[in-house]
Amino acid sequence: MIGISPVSVSHYLLVGAVLFVTGAVCMATKRNALGVLMGVELVLNGANLNFVAFGSKYLRAESLGLDGQLIALFVIVLAAAEAAVALAIALNFYNNHATIDVDQANELKG
Repeated sequence: MIGISPVSVSHYLLVGAVLFVTGAVCMATKRNALGVLMGVELVLNGANLNFVAFGSKYLRAESLGLDGQLIALFVIVLAAAEAAVALAIALNFYNNHATIDVDQANELKG
C-alpha cells in the first residue's frame, strides 16, 4: 500500500469534468431528443459533483461544507423540472410527427 494515494478533491473534480464533457459530447452528437436529454442530465450531474467537491471541508476548513451540497440540491430540483417539461414537449412532438428526431423540429422555430 505504499504507492496508493487517498482520494482527494482533485479526483472528484476529474470525474466531474469527465461527466461534463461526456454530456456535452452527447448533446452535440445525438439526433434523438431523449439522447440530448440524457446529455443534459450528465452535464448537470458533472456540475453537481464539482459543486460538492468545491464545497468540501478539504478546501475550506472554516465553513460547514454544506455550500456545495445546497447548490447541488437546487440543481437537482431544477433538473427534475427540466426533465418533466422536456419529456412533455417530446411526447407532444411525437404525437404530432411520429418521430423525436431533433432535425425534424424545424417548424418549432419562432
